[in-house]
Amino acid sequence: MRSRPHLLWLLVPFVLYIGALPFVNRVEPVIAGLPFLFVWLLGATVLTVVAAWLTWRGDRHHREAMAAAEQEYGQEHGPVDGAR
Repeated sequence: MRSRPHLLWLLVPFVLYIGALPFVNRVEPVIAGLPFLFVWLLGATVLTVVAAWLTWRGDRHHREAMAAAEQEYGQEHGPVDGAR
């Protein structure tokens, strides 16, 4: 099985929402008239979309590389990584 480090991007939402929550659970400072926690959650939501996109992008490259390796290796031998 091949390494897929791009899947580590999926840890970003967990860290932002759960891991850092005890450290950012405060009202002060106020940013743009909003409590800090609200601004943190808004930023975490935006970064979650970015992390999901980076994971998708990396997986797309992984699928393309697997398809190229399968084509090069030949269909008579079966899947390269034995995933199917």
